[in-house]
Amino acid sequence: MKGKLCILMRFFFLHASFFTLVLGSNVSYDGRSLIIDGQRKLLISASIHYPRSVPAMWPGLVKAAKEGGVDVIETYVFWNGHELSPGNYYFGGRFNLVKFAKIVQQAGMYLILRIGPFVAAEWNYGGVPVWLHYIPGTVFRTYNEPFMYHMQKFTTYIVNLMKNEKLFALQGGPIILSQVENEYGYYESSYGEGGKKYAQWAAKMAVAQNTGVPWIMCQQWDAPDPVIDTCNSFYCDQFKPTSPNRPKIWTENWPGWFKTFGGRDPHRPAEDVAYAVARFFQKGGSVHNYYMYHGGTNFGRTAGGPFITTSYDYDAPIDEYGLPRLPKWGHLKELHKAIKLCESVLLNGKSVNISLGPSVEADVYTDSSGACAAFIANVDDKNDKTVEFRNASYHLPAWSVSILPDCKNVVFNTAKVTSHVNVVAMVPEKLRQLGKHVKWDVFKENAGIWGQADFVKNGFVDHINTTKDTTDYLWQTTSILVDENEEFLKKGSKPVLLIESKGHALHAFVNLEYQGTGTGNGTHSPFNFTNPVSLRAGKNEIALLSLAVGLPTAGPFYEFVGAGVTSVKIKGLNNGTIDLSSHAWSYKIGVQGEHLQIYQEDGLNNVKWTSSSKPPKRQPLTWYKAIVDAPPGDEPVGLDMLHMGKGLAWLNGEEIGRYWPRISEFKKEDCVQECDYRGKFDPDKCDTGCGEPTQKWYHVPRSWFKPSGNILVFFEEKGGDPTKIRFVRREVSGACALVAEDYPSVRFHSQGDDKVENNKNTPLAHVMCPGDTIISAIKFASFGNPSGTCGSYLKGDCHDPNSNTVVEKVCVFAIYFVYIIRCNVPMSVLKGYNTHRYLYVSLLQACLNKKECAIDLTEENFKTNLCPGLSRKLAVEAICR
Repeated sequence: MKGKLCILMRFFFLHASFFTLVLGSNVSYDGRSLIIDGQRKLLISASIHYPRSVPAMWPGLVKAAKEGGVDVIETYVFWNGHELSPGNYYFGGRFNLVKFAKIVQQAGMYLILRIGPFVAAEWNYGGVPVWLHYIPGTVFRTYNEPFMYHMQKFTTYIVNLMKNEKLFALQGGPIILSQVENEYGYYESSYGEGGKKYAQWAAKMAVAQNTGVPWIMCQQWDAPDPVIDTCNSFYCDQFKPTSPNRPKIWTENWPGWFKTFGGRDPHRPAEDVAYAVARFFQKGGSVHNYYMYHGGTNFGRTAGGPFITTSYDYDAPIDEYGLPRLPKWGHLKELHKAIKLCESVLLNGKSVNISLGPSVEADVYTDSSGACAAFIANVDDKNDKTVEFRNASYHLPAWSVSILPDCKNVVFNTAKVTSHVNVVAMVPEKLRQLGKHVKWDVFKENAGIWGQADFVKNGFVDHINTTKDTTDYLWQTTSILVDENEEFLKKGSKPVLLIESKGHALHAFVNLEYQGTGTGNGTHSPFNFTNPVSLRAGKNEIALLSLAVGLPTAGPFYEFVGAGVTSVKIKGLNNGTIDLSSHAWSYKIGVQGEHLQIYQEDGLNNVKWTSSSKPPKRQPLTWYKAIVDAPPGDEPVGLDMLHMGKGLAWLNGEEIGRYWPRISEFKKEDCVQECDYRGKFDPDKCDTGCGEPTQKWYHVPRSWFKPSGNILVFFEEKGGDPTKIRFVRREVSGACALVAEDYPSVRFHSQGDDKVENNKNTPLAHVMCPGDTIISAIKFASFGNPSGTCGSYLKGDCHDPNSNTVVEKVCVFAIYFVYIIRCNVPMSVLKGYNTHRYLYVSLLQACLNKKECAIDLTEENFKTNLCPGLSRKLAVEAICR
C-alpha cells in the first residue's frame, strides 16, 4: 500500500500542471508578474500559428516547444480564415482552433490567445476579411460603426467558442491571457480623435467579455486599466508598462525576420536572441514570447505584404518543416533552464543595480530566505571585459549576459553556445509514379479574355477593388491598329511598350505572345515596365495579366491601398508615342483553369488535358498535372521549384501556395559572409542569399500525401521547365558541437527538474542525432584550436591526436554497448563490429532511448599541456544513421 501511495504521489507531482488546468486557475497580476492561483509566474512563451502548419504537425510542434523549455504557446486568431463571409464561419482543417488549443492543454501548457481580431502578422489583409472593406461606410481600425460592429461580433463569437469548450483558465482550460487589437499605438494618431476613441472602445469591449483572464494590448501606450500594455521589439529590457501596477510583458521578441520575393534571407544569431531575453529578465521582465518560435508556411494565398514569401520560416527556433533549428533551439533551451533557476527570487525578491565599470552592470536579486541571483551584463558591442563581483573575477564576452543563480557560479553566458548543430540537407527525389518516370497532362490557356468579358471600361480599374481578392489574376485587353506604312515595319525595329502600375506585378502579351514581366518589390509596390514588343500591320491585341502578390497587412488606412495598371503607352510609332490609357479595355477576373477549379479532384475533367512524357518548357499560362508517389522515408518534404517561373501549386487539392524562385535584387556585397552577433540587431544586419533565388523550396506536409495516386498540379504564369521539378526530403545527416574550456556548464538532474547537479563545472560537448537515427561514426574531432564551422571544421596547429579516439569511445562504442544491453542483443554481434557497424546500428534502432553523448573537456580525456595560454576548444562532427 505504501508503495502504491508513493507512486500516486509521484504521479500527482509530475503532472501537477495538468491537474491545475483541469481544476481551473485564477489568473490575475500585479506590478511584478502574472499570478496564477496565488503564485507569481515567470513564463516563457512560443508563437506557433495553427494555420501556418497542419493538424498532423501540431502535437510535434507543441512537444518540441515544451522540450525547449517553453511554458506557454501563443497564437493569433485569424479572422479572415474563420469568417469567410458575414456569419459564415469555418473551423476545419488548418483552422481548427479548438483542436489546437486542446493539444496545448493536453501537453500541460498554457495558451495566450491573441484574438485581435486585426493581427498584421504578414498575413493577407492583416487578418481582416476582405468582404468587410466593401460594406458601405466601413473604415478599418477607427471609431467606425460598421467596423466596430463586425469586430465585436467576431470577438464575441471566439470568446463564446472558447467558453463553450471550457478553454479559459478559470474553467480549467489553458488560456491565461487574451489580446485585443495589435500594435495600434503606431497608427492611432493617424486616425485623430477617432483613433483614441476606438482604442478605448476596443479595450472596454474586450474586458466586458468576462473571460476570467487579463487582456493585453501590445504597443498600446494609452491602454486603459485593467488592460495590460506590452512590448514588441528586438529588445524590450528598457520597456516599462504605463502603470506600475502592470507586469512587464514582451509579446513579440523577433528571433529572425520575414522574407519577401526578390528580397534577402534574414538571420538573427542565437547569441543575440539569448542576450535580449536575458536582459529582459535581468530588468524585471516576467512574461516573454518568441515571435515566431515556429513560423511555418503561408499556404495558398494567405501571405500578405505584398510580396511576402510562401515560406514564413522566420529563422525561428523550430524551422518551417518542424525540425529544431540548432544551435538556436538548444542555446535558448539552456537559457530557459538557467532563468528558471532564478524564478522565485526574481519574482519575489528585491533587486539592486550595481555598476561594475564602463558598459558592465549587475542586477542582483535577494529575498528574505537568503536566496540570491545575479545577471551580469557587458553591453559593450566590441570589447570583452573582466570584472570583480563579490570577491570573484568574471570574464564577460562583448554583448553578453552571464547568469548566476546563486550569485557565485555562472551557469550560462549568452555569447557561449554549447548546443550542438545539425547537418541538414535537402535531398532531391525525382517525381515518380509507381516507381517510374511521371507522365504529364498539360492544359494551355490563351493570353487574354477567356469566355465573355466580365465588363468593358474606358481606362483602368483598381485591381484589388475588382477582384476582391478572390484571385491573384485580372486580365485586361485592348487592341491597336498599326498602319502598314509605319517606319518600324520597314526598318525591322520594335516599338516600346511603356506601362506604369501601382503594383504588384504583371505579365504582358502581344498577339498571344509573352513579352515580359514587370514587378514591384517588398518595399515599393509600384513599378514601370518598359519592353520592346513585336507589332504587325493591322490589328494587334495587347493583353495584360495584372497580378496581386498578397494584400497589405498593416499601416494607417491600409485597406485603401490599391494595385493595378495606371498607364499604357507605345513609343516608336510615326506619330511618336500613343497613349492607350483611355482606350476601351475588356476585363476578366481570374484565369480559366482556376475558375474551373481544375486543381481539385472533382474539377480535373473540366478541361481537355493533353498527355505527354515530354511536357512543353518555357511556355506561359500553362497548367501541368502529374500523378506521383509520395517521397520515401518520413522526413519533412518540400518541392524544388528552382526551374519554374511563377505560379501556384496544389497537391491533392491542398494549396501549397505561390511559387516564385525570383532572384534576389541585392548584390552579393549587400549580404554578409559571417555575422557578428555583437551590437543591436536589425533585419538587414545578417542577411544572406543576395543574387540567389529568393525561395526555391516549398513545404508540402507529409499528411497531405496518400499512399498512391497523388495529384500534383501547377499553374505556370510565365514559363518554366516542369521536368526539373523535384521533391526534396529535409534530412539531418550529422551533428556537430564546438565548446571551449571557459564555457559554463549547466548540468541538471536526470529527472528533468530544475536543480543543478554538483559537478566539476567542466564544459561538456553535447552531440545528438534526431528522430530514429543514432551516432554511427565520428567524421571529425579535434581538441586544441580547431577552426571553421559545422561541416567544414579544420584542425589547428594545436591538436590532440587522441581526439577522435576519445570522442568515438564516448559517442559510438559506449552508446553501442548500451543498446546491446538494453535490447538484449547477443554479444556475438560484436564480431566484425568495425566492419559492419552501420548494419548493426540500424538493426538496433527500434530500441533507441539514448540518443545523446556528452564529452567532458577534462584532463582524463584530453592532453592538458596543449596550447599553453589558450582556452582550448573541442570540435566534433558526427554522422547520423
